[in-house]
Amino acid sequence: MQPMTVGRAAALAGLSPKAVRLYEHRGLLPTAERTESGYRLFTADDLDVLHFIRQAKALGLTLDEIKDVLNLQRGGEQTCARVTSLLDEHLAGVDRKLADLRRLRCALSAARRAADTARSEGCDAVVCRIIEHAPTDATTRPGGCS
Repeated sequence: MQPMTVGRAAALAGLSPKAVRLYEHRGLLPTAERTESGYRLFTADDLDVLHFIRQAKALGLTLDEIKDVLNLQRGGEQTCARVTSLLDEHLAGVDRKLADLRRLRCALSAARRAADTARSEGCDAVVCRIIEHAPTDATTRPGGCS
């Protein structure tokens, strides 16, 4: 495969030229060769790395994490243990976010129920009874979420 410009490499990898330049600048790609007129030239190997970066980002890895994995690989080390560790960290983060979202959903549902109760009881509000009469901890109240 002939060396390709940043635009062509980006198109083949499903990225923007700006992203390819950023990855080169951040050290995820080796510094590209340049033509006499200054155009970057990328190789088939660079294209493979761009595909890897795109897939790793789709799995939620950060550019720093991807760079770490690429540096391990370039140093001749096995990368799967590091990738497994990163994926475990991301899974734990997703689990924390899901738990937070469940608690938020429960609090919102309790606030909605409290608003209906306050309206039916004719409670006055300074600004908005939905907020003012919302339970402060819906997850521990009877009838709250579990």
